[in-house]
Amino acid sequence: MSIEYLGLRDITGSIIILEDVKDAFFEEMVEITMDSGEVRLGRVIELLEDVAIVQVFEGTTGMSSSNTRTRFTGKPLKIPLSKEILGRKMNGLGKPIDGLGNLLADVRWDINGDPINPIARKYPRNYIQTGISAIDGLTTLIRGQKLPVFSGNGLPHDALAVQIVNQAQLSAENEDEDNFAIVFAAMGVKNDVADYFTQSFTSSGVMEKVVTFMNLANDPVVERIVTPRCALTAAEYLAFEHNMHVLVILTDMTSYCEALREISSSKGEIPSRKGFPGYMYSDLASLYERAGMLKDRKGSITQVPILTMPNDDITHPIPDLTGYITEGQVVLDRSLHQKGIYPPIIVLPSLSRLMKDGIGEGYTRADHPQVANQLFASYARVQEVKALASVIGEDELTEIDQKYMAFGRAFETGFVAQKFDENRVMEATLDIGWRLLGMLPKEELTRLDDIILNKYYKATTE
Repeated sequence: MSIEYLGLRDITGSIIILEDVKDAFFEEMVEITMDSGEVRLGRVIELLEDVAIVQVFEGTTGMSSSNTRTRFTGKPLKIPLSKEILGRKMNGLGKPIDGLGNLLADVRWDINGDPINPIARKYPRNYIQTGISAIDGLTTLIRGQKLPVFSGNGLPHDALAVQIVNQAQLSAENEDEDNFAIVFAAMGVKNDVADYFTQSFTSSGVMEKVVTFMNLANDPVVERIVTPRCALTAAEYLAFEHNMHVLVILTDMTSYCEALREISSSKGEIPSRKGFPGYMYSDLASLYERAGMLKDRKGSITQVPILTMPNDDITHPIPDLTGYITEGQVVLDRSLHQKGIYPPIIVLPSLSRLMKDGIGEGYTRADHPQVANQLFASYARVQEVKALASVIGEDELTEIDQKYMAFGRAFETGFVAQKFDENRVMEATLDIGWRLLGMLPKEELTRLDDIILNKYYKATTE
C-alpha cells in the first residue's frame, strides 16, 4: 500500500524535499498533486535517512509547500515497448508526440536497464557502413562499438547525424536490412533543429526504421537526464528481444552533462572540474557501456554519441571523460569547415580502436587495413611539409614535398569532402584512397606490402 504525504519541507528550483519518508528508494517515481488538482511526475534523486529529494519533471511553479500531496508509486520509470516503436516519435520520457496515438505495449522496461555481465559480452566484429569515406575508410564503425563524434558550436554535426541516419546500413550483402534499426535521441535541441531532424528523416524515407526521442531546450532539465536512458532501453529491446542490429545516435551529450551539472548544483553537491559533479564519469559510463553484443543473442547495439566541445577544447571534462570510456573518436575541425569542406573530419586525431578487428579480408577488402595506415602516414607527412612551407615558402620545397602538398589538398577535397547526399560504398572509398596514393611515388608507400601494392597501385596525377 502506497503512502501519501501532505506538505513539503522545501522547494528549490525544480526540486522538492520531503521529510519523515519511509521505504522510498532511489529513482522511484513520485506523483505530486497540487492544490488545483494538477498531477505532476517526479523522480527520487537522493535519499538521506528519512529525507527524500525529488526532481519534478514539469517544474515546481505554483506548488504549495503546505497543501501539496505526494505519493510514492513504488516503481521506477518504465517505458512501454513493442516493435511498433519503429517509425514513432517520442518525447524525452518515451511518450508519443507524433499524433499517432499511444503505443500498444508488449512489455514495460525500467529505463535504467540491467548491467551487461562482462563474461556474457561477445567481441565486436564486422562493421556498419555510413557511406562517409572519412569514417568508413579511416575510423570504421564496428558493430557493438561506441564511437563518439567530437564537434564544436557552429560545426555541422547535426547534418552529419542526419547523413549517418539516412545512409547507415549493415555491411554484409547477404544480411536482411529489415534487421537493422536506428534509435535517435536529441537532448536540449531548439525547435527548429528538432523539426530539421524530423523532416530530414521523413523526406529521405528512412523514418520507418528510426525510433526518435526528442527533448527540447524548453523541456524540463530532468527530462534531459532521462532521454538517453529511454533511447537505450528501446535499443536493448530491439536488439536483445528481436535480434536486431541497432545504431543509437545521441546528440548532444554536452546538453546532457550540463543538465547533470545543474541538477547537482541544485542539490548542493560539491562540484568537481568546471563545476561538473565528481560522479560524471560513472554516470556517462552507465550510458556508454550499454552498447555491445551478447554471446546468446544475435542483435547488437552500436553507439554514436555526439558532443560539442566548449571552446573547441578537447581536454574539457566532457570530451575527456567520453574519450576514456569509448573506443575512439571522430573529430570535426573548424579550419576544415572554414575551407568549405563537408564533413570537416580531421583524420589525424580521429581513430577507431576496434577498427582492426572488423575490416580486411572477410569483412571489407583485403587491402583496407594497409590503405588506411598509408593514408594516415601520408597525411601526417603533409602536416610536416606544411610546417616547413610556412617557414621557407612552398616554392622552395623539394619535388617530393610538393607532391605531398598536392596529395594533401586532393585528400581533403576528394576523400574527406563529399556531398551531403553522397553515399559512398566501401569499395568506392578504398578506390578513391588508391587514386590519391597514386599521386605519390611507389617508394614512398612504405605501409603497403609488395603484393597489395602491385595489385592496386597505379600512378596518377592531381
